[in-house]
This record gives sequence, structure tokens and C-alpha cells, in this order.
Amino acid sequence: MKNSTETDYDYNFTGTSVPPCNIVDINQFGQTFLPPFYYFIFTVSLLGNGLVLFIIYKFERLRTVTNIFLINLVVSNLIFSISLPFNAVYHTSEWIFGTVICKMVGSTNTLGFYSSVLFLTLMTFDRYLAVVHVVVANKQRHNCYAVTTTAVVWSVSVLGSLEPYFSLTVEDDPELGKICEDHDPDNKIMSTYPQFVLFFLFPLVVILYCYIRIGLRVVMTRVKGRHRTVKLIFVIVVLFFLCWTPYNVILLMKEQAKDNLCDYSLSYPEYITHNIAHLYFCISPVFYTFLGRKFQNHVRRLLVQKVPCLKDHISFSTSSSRSFS
Repeated sequence: MKNSTETDYDYNFTGTSVPPCNIVDINQFGQTFLPPFYYFIFTVSLLGNGLVLFIIYKFERLRTVTNIFLINLVVSNLIFSISLPFNAVYHTSEWIFGTVICKMVGSTNTLGFYSSVLFLTLMTFDRYLAVVHVVVANKQRHNCYAVTTTAVVWSVSVLGSLEPYFSLTVEDDPELGKICEDHDPDNKIMSTYPQFVLFFLFPLVVILYCYIRIGLRVVMTRVKGRHRTVKLIFVIVVLFFLCWTPYNVILLMKEQAKDNLCDYSLSYPEYITHNIAHLYFCISPVFYTFLGRKFQNHVRRLLVQKVPCLKDHISFSTSSSRSFS
């Protein structure tokens, strides 16, 4: 969506809107860089996440706890990605899809975002149980546990996505044309601070704690390839931190400066950090699985099946596996 700072207008006694500042440069920046970036993320997400789903369906058992969570994470990212082409067109000119699609795209975007964060956190916690608390995990990690927690995540995400559906509307703006924006942004339930705590600070704390404990357990055991595992854990944590910290810092700074209508100094950083953060969720399932040896083996098997002449050049294992964990 276009930045809300682009539509902060005062209204005089005649009811006409008066733009407080010159925002031409910001709009031109968005029109130039955001549409191709959105299309790129959409394409990468569709192909990458689609491949992960296909590999799981073809070579894996669908009812394991890890694969249930992974499938739902992939679906969450695909749901989020659906909104990107609409936003690309929106930034190219104006909102041309009408009020209903405005509400649906906003809700879809929010649903995909909330569920992706929660499933990523849930998968991290599940890995923590499986590695650090093996005895408890063997008793608790069953299909019922996976289905129940998955239902809770989707319920919370759907409830959170209802707010954009009721608050978004299409209006005519003298500078920007038709805009799809929140008609009452000051009365949002999920404002900056609750969103910062629930969908950044809490997941970050959980992910850091769980992966630190996992890393320590792996180092203390004599597991083959433990150093590779620790490096992978380190990369996962660093990527999450680097992708999401800048955007949330910008949001907090913007919240502090919201009374200054002409302060658009944060608009460029917000554009950039916002899309870097979203890029992480689009590629996260691909990142997790492509670096896994089992997934790499499945890809090699698929290539040999589809292109038999590669059989002499590509080796793979035919042993069955329960999940990507």
C-alpha cells in the first residue's frame, strides 16, 4: 500500500483537502522502484514456495508435525504474495480495483503477514522442543498438537485481518487520485506499538532463545555435521534480525514524529526497510528447505525423474524420510 504519510491532509472550512507538503519526489520514488520489486518478490515467492509444496507432496509424509507447520508457513507466504501484484499496480498509478478489492487485498496482506510471523515462531519453538526437550517432545509432538496449534494461529491471524477489511476504503485524493487507505488510522486496534511487541519483539525473543538453546545442545553433543548446523542457525537468526529490525525501528521513529505533518524524512527508509522485511517472509521457507540436505536430495531425485539423462551425473539417496527437520 502507499504510505499513509502520503495522504495526511488538513481540511479547511470549505471541506477541500490541502496538501501540507510537497510529496512529488516520494511518489516518483515509489512509482520507479516498488512495482518491479513487488513483481520480483511475487515471482520468487510463487516459484520457490510452490516448489517446496510440490517437493513435500511428492517425497515427504504430509502428516508429520514439522511438515504440517512447514506447509502452513508456505501457504501463509503465498497468501501474502497474492497482494503484491495489486500493490505494484497501485504504486504505478492509483487504486483502480474498487472498494471491495481494496478491503480484500488489505485483509489478505495482513492475514499472510500475521500468520507467517506466528508460524515461523511456532516452527522455531517446535524445533526447540524436538532438540532440547526430547522426552517431552516425544510425548507432546503428535498430529493433534500440530493441528490444534495450527488452528489457533489461523484463528488469531483471521481475527487480526478483519480490521483492514472494515477500515479500508477508496477515496478520491486531489494529488494522488484514487487511494486505498485507512479512513480512521488513529483508532486502529493493532497500532504501531502492539504490532511491534506482538509481531517483532515477541517472535525475536522466542527465536533468539530457542536457537541459542538449540545451538548449545548441538555443540555439546557429538552429532555429525554439528558445525554446519550451528552455522545455519546463526544465519537464520542474523537474517531475521537484519531484515526486521530496521523496519520496526523506522516505524517507532515515525510514530514519534507523526504530529509533524511535513516530516517525510523517514519515507524513503520506510519504503526500503518495509520491502526488505517482507522479502524475508516470502523466501523463508525456501531458505530453510533449500539449505537442508534432505530437500537438496529430493530436488536431485526430481531432476533425475524428469530428465533421465542426468542420472549418470547426479547422485541421490532413495531412503525415505519423515520430514525436513
